[in-house]
Amino acid sequence: MDARPNKCHMRYPKPATPNAQSINPQRNDNRDDLHSPLISTPITAAAAWTDTPIISSAAKRPKLPALFISHGAPTLAIEQSATTSALARIGQNLPKPRAIVIMSAHWQSAKLEISSNPEPKTWHDFSGFTPELYELQYPATGHPALAETLAQQLSARGIVCRVNPLRVSDHGVWAPLLHLYPQADIPIVQVSLPQYYDSIACYQLGAQLARLRDEQILIIGSGNITHNLQALRWQADSIDQTAKDFKVWLLQQLKTDIPSALDWQQYPDYKDIHPSDEHLLPLFFALGAGQRVSVVHQSMAHHSLGMDIYRFD
Repeated sequence: MDARPNKCHMRYPKPATPNAQSINPQRNDNRDDLHSPLISTPITAAAAWTDTPIISSAAKRPKLPALFISHGAPTLAIEQSATTSALARIGQNLPKPRAIVIMSAHWQSAKLEISSNPEPKTWHDFSGFTPELYELQYPATGHPALAETLAQQLSARGIVCRVNPLRVSDHGVWAPLLHLYPQADIPIVQVSLPQYYDSIACYQLGAQLARLRDEQILIIGSGNITHNLQALRWQADSIDQTAKDFKVWLLQQLKTDIPSALDWQQYPDYKDIHPSDEHLLPLFFALGAGQRVSVVHQSMAHHSLGMDIYRFD
C-alpha cells in the first residue's frame, strides 16, 4: 500500500516566538491569568461523576502519568512501527483511565476552549492521503460533565475559557489513540491551544490540571518533538541531524533544567526545527502536569520528523 500523500495540506498557523520567558504575563482582556490564580486549591474532576466516587487513594489505584506523544503524519493511524508498538504497550501497561484530557497541536483557538461534545466525530483534517485513512473512525465519547467542571474551575481561577459543544476529534487526537486505546472506550475531553499561549502558559495550564492524575484521568499533549514539513523526505531512511540534535538537547533540558526547556527558542536555528510552535507546545502542557520525564520511545520518521514519546510523573 502506498500511503504517500499527493498533496498534504497542513499549514503553520503562526511563527515560533523567541524568548518566551520575557513575555509580560500581566492580565488583560486578551490573555488568561495563569500566573496569579485566584484560587489555590487543586482542580478536581469529582463533580463530573455523580454515579460513583473518584478513587483518589494511591493505595487503591496508582496515579496516572502525563504523556507527550509525537503523533507524526496522519498515516500513523494505519502504520505498524516501533512508534505504534510503543503506544500499544502504554495502553496495555497503564491502569485504564477514567477519562483522557488531551491537547492537540491541531486545535488552535482565540481563547482557551474545552470540548463538551458528547459524541465527537472523527475529523479527517488533511488531504491527499490514501483513501484508507478517510474510512477510519474513532468513536470514543466525550464527557460534557467533565468539560463543564474543568471550565468552571479554571474560570474561578481567573483563566478565561469556555466549553465548545461542537468540537470534533482531529487527527492529533484519534491517530495516536487508535493504537493507545483501540477499543475507543475511554471518554475524551480535548483542550484547545490558544493562539497566544507560549511554553510557559502551556506549562502552567498543565500544572493547574495536574491533580487530575490522582483521579484516574490521563493527561496527554499531542504534537511532535520536531516538526518542519519543508524538511520531510517521505519514507526516507535518512535522519536529519539538525532535528535529532535539537531533540537530544531539549530532552537534556527537560531532565536537568526545566526553565531552560521552557526557553527552548534559545536553541540556535530553532526555526529550522519548528518554523511554528504549535507542535511543540503540547509538550509543555504535559510537562506542567508531571515534570519528572522518562523516555518511552525515541525515533525519527520521514527524515526530519521526531517521533519521541515522553512520560511525566
